[in-house]
Amino acid sequence: MIDTRPRSSRSVSSGASARALTLASALALLPATAFAQVPQTEVAEVTFSKHVAPILQQSCQVCHRPGSIGPMSLLSYADARRWSDRIKTKVAGREMPPYQYDPDIGIQALKYDPRLSDADIATIVAWADAGAVEGDPADLPPPVDWPDPSQWKLAEQFGEPDLVVSAKPFTVPAVGSDLWWEPLVEIPLENARYLRAIEVKPSVKGREVVHHANTSLYLQGADGEMISHGGRFTEYAAGKLGEIIPEGAGRLLPADSFVRWSVHYYPMGEVVEDEVTELGFWFHPEDYEPDYVQDLANYRLEGDLTIEPHGTAMIQGFHSFDHPVRIDSFQPHGHLRLRAAALEIYYPETGRREVMSMISNWSTWWQHSHLYEEDVAPLVPAGGVIMLTFWYDNTADNPNNPDPEQWVYRGSRTTDEMSHAWIAVTHLDQAGYERLQAERDGTAAAATEGGDQQP
Repeated sequence: MIDTRPRSSRSVSSGASARALTLASALALLPATAFAQVPQTEVAEVTFSKHVAPILQQSCQVCHRPGSIGPMSLLSYADARRWSDRIKTKVAGREMPPYQYDPDIGIQALKYDPRLSDADIATIVAWADAGAVEGDPADLPPPVDWPDPSQWKLAEQFGEPDLVVSAKPFTVPAVGSDLWWEPLVEIPLENARYLRAIEVKPSVKGREVVHHANTSLYLQGADGEMISHGGRFTEYAAGKLGEIIPEGAGRLLPADSFVRWSVHYYPMGEVVEDEVTELGFWFHPEDYEPDYVQDLANYRLEGDLTIEPHGTAMIQGFHSFDHPVRIDSFQPHGHLRLRAAALEIYYPETGRREVMSMISNWSTWWQHSHLYEEDVAPLVPAGGVIMLTFWYDNTADNPNNPDPEQWVYRGSRTTDEMSHAWIAVTHLDQAGYERLQAERDGTAAAATEGGDQQP
């Protein structure tokens, strides 16, 4: 059934504070991922054909191939050889594949995690340092039969969507400022269904101009007025996969409902005619009954987000519940001056703080939602506090900063700043919380016992 509880009954307290902490001093306390020592490989001679090509196939060619979004193709040795030094720099700095998430702090068990292993990074670095040797072409893996770039990302796991709802077409001009397209579209669904997964997909050309796309649930009131139900299906941004609702949790799509689109476009030098962004739904079987309700909401960070020229800022947000919850995913959202974001949990009974996720090399061009594996997704007891911290940099040291001479204010334009944290939460009861905690404690104890028995 629809979760009709008012938000005030779900979130007991919500607040924020801003502290006089400069970005430089704050980041000095964080792990310097980009400056970590590059891992070493033990392979005697690293070649493209035998060692590097499989890594590129697995982690790079999905974007770096003709017709996809990468700026160059990496399908062949000739392609990769030309860019070997650039590949080394980007890989060693963990800029590519583009998944901004610190590897040495917080939860590391993430779904759809594209990051390279230390061994893969060491292999690519050694190959480039040794002159980018080709090796024997007979060692090459078979070429990948890449899917159509217009295909749904989640189709590989779930098949084609059970239902697709399209925004109305919109033509994006070649030049201009930020544009918003907000049509209301009916969802053709006669019976309510529980959702298994959700994905928003711009057209192939539209991926260059869609900054983000919000999709919100609306219902028609008794007087015919459209009423926001307070639910967000998903918030698309470049690089985001979508939403996967864990087994046992439920997000209900009501019958006779509507989706309010809010597509933020930014012209990129070429006209994109009749761009259509689509919303795909995957359903559970009709008899599926969840144990708990899950929702996706914007957990805001408040405080003064006015950043002076060549200045920095740090703001925080605090959110608490009157019941236990599980955090299923975390997606920070900001613009060009956001540099780092963190999610922590504060446990009032013990006074302990625990970092769950840290992104110290955040980029507006790749706004990922970090989906935690179910067996490590943060469990927050009743009264526990979700602590959110964002750091901003309006100096020339920020490579994404278009103009450090400008004042920056909170707002919706690309040149403004935002402080959103999209978090998917499963609302538990005490019995469910204790059961999940006991299962994890048992798994940890079994793993420890097994390790102790090793010779």
